[in-house]
Amino acid sequence: MLLGTVLVLLLFSAAPASAHAALRSTDPDDGSVVKQAPRGVTLTFTESVGLLDDSFRVFGPDQRRVHTGEATHADGRSDTARVGLPGKLAQGTYTVAWRVVSADSHPVSGAFTFSVGERSATSTQIDTGPDEDPLTGGLYDAARYLAYLAAALLVGAAAFALLCRPADRSPLRRPLVTAWWTLLGSTVVLLLLRAPYEAGAGPAAAFDASALGRTLAGRPGLALLARLAVVLLTAVFLVWLSRSRESRESRDRREPVALAAGTALAVGLALTWAAAEHASAGIQVPLAMTSSVLHLLATGVWLGGLVALLLTLRRSSGEDLTEVVPRFSRIAFASVTVLVVTGVYQSWRGLGSVSALSGTSYGRLLLAKLVAVTALVLAAGYSRRWTARLAAPATARTVAVRERVAQPVGVPPPPEATAGPGTPDAEEPEQPETPAPEPGDGDGNGDMRRRGLRRSVLVEVAVAAVVLLITTLLTTTLPGRAQAEAAQQAPAGALPPTTLVTVPYDTGLDSLTGRGTVQVTVDPGRVGENGIQAVVHGSDGGPITVPEVRITFTLPSKKVGPIDAELTDVGYWTTNSVNLPLPGTWTMKTTVRVSDVDQVTVSKQVRIVS
Repeated sequence: MLLGTVLVLLLFSAAPASAHAALRSTDPDDGSVVKQAPRGVTLTFTESVGLLDDSFRVFGPDQRRVHTGEATHADGRSDTARVGLPGKLAQGTYTVAWRVVSADSHPVSGAFTFSVGERSATSTQIDTGPDEDPLTGGLYDAARYLAYLAAALLVGAAAFALLCRPADRSPLRRPLVTAWWTLLGSTVVLLLLRAPYEAGAGPAAAFDASALGRTLAGRPGLALLARLAVVLLTAVFLVWLSRSRESRESRDRREPVALAAGTALAVGLALTWAAAEHASAGIQVPLAMTSSVLHLLATGVWLGGLVALLLTLRRSSGEDLTEVVPRFSRIAFASVTVLVVTGVYQSWRGLGSVSALSGTSYGRLLLAKLVAVTALVLAAGYSRRWTARLAAPATARTVAVRERVAQPVGVPPPPEATAGPGTPDAEEPEQPETPAPEPGDGDGNGDMRRRGLRRSVLVEVAVAAVVLLITTLLTTTLPGRAQAEAAQQAPAGALPPTTLVTVPYDTGLDSLTGRGTVQVTVDPGRVGENGIQAVVHGSDGGPITVPEVRITFTLPSKKVGPIDAELTDVGYWTTNSVNLPLPGTWTMKTTVRVSDVDQVTVSKQVRIVS
């Protein structure tokens, strides 16, 4: 059920995904008028970017595509993209559509205009090429999430087997095999979809051999190829581990070698993520990559180990749980410590400021992850209580010994006391013994403790899946630091990436929903396809749910519209397919219906640029 919900969210979410390399500046400036035709177009980004075969599309005043040279990096700087222009350009307005791949593997695209001599008299919509194919993006994000889940389970289950040393490892075989095949399959899917994901094309483009060749030449493709190699080596390691039929002593001697090999494979697996995502770009890259590897390993050992513990609790006879469970509890505590330290560092690195926590999508996702991790830690606290109760009988065991009876001084001991072994009279007197309580003893306390621990661990596993989902979404969201850097270094006159409009409404009802505001975001606020998000706030300022929100756009100066945004309720009201074909000041009418008969319509002006 949870996996199905995740796939639906990833495949059919209406909100557009954000990439991680933000555009700092353009040359010529966006919207500028230059006297002489430039020799080329140069873009500067907040991090290094990779170039595609079709990174630039330049359209002239006649709406036809201008022949350009091959895209290159300006002056050898990896954070730039440049394309040459023909020697003679006609007067008028030119549209430049661009698409590059950021250093953390995510494609980013956009468009801007400049004019030679004077602006064109009229402006019409231009097809600047694909932005993102929804199906390709959804499949790619779903595969990325499955890869996270599989890696965490693979690392955690293997670590549980080697570090917690359960007597019966058979319950761990199925999750290890499942995790390995899932990681292999998701990595192959990511590798095949990489080219269409970068180009914004449909999934069918994955079968283009030349596109696959270009993928393998780039850093994200090489990282995925390295992941495949590590996954195959892991299969050899798991087979070697499972086929051993050695004695207990031999296995104990072999465990240091197994731990070293397993650790090396786990580090190599984590590096394939760190080398191609957030940590590989920005400030303090060596420290960030080290932190990312430790964070990923700690996540796997803890969260994947929870699944292994849950299966062990269900299948184990209970004789060794008093040793296995406390071992995992100590390992989990160490993992949480590593997660806190690395998580604080990575949050500071990604946010850049406290205000970005509430002012950026990245910050809000971090807050959501913090809430989920807090719930996970609380659930872990309950598990530690059950762990202590389960381990308690081990300290209460006593050994039955013969009670010594004091003898009067000078009185010889009774004959049976001096009789030697094998003497008929040497009978052992029966003494009462205190039996050692076991986890599964007849009073049922052991079974109750195991059931309680299973329930709390099951809650941890469910919350852990949500934490990994939020982590996946964070990897597809522009970090707050990069967003702030782009805003600070944007050229004069540059336009914000989105338009935010606050629409107050009042239906006349004296209720929480009767009056309030609607926060409407128009992204990117340019001619062409736009995404709309509308969040309704009640009279107390908090988000509320209403039966309907409807938004239409009209351009009175050109007698265009009304264009219905056709919003969909996904917890807030949204769409990503509103086509606003002309620049100008549009009238946005927002209708809020709070009951079957009560609604109100409010008009606001929204500026759409070319």
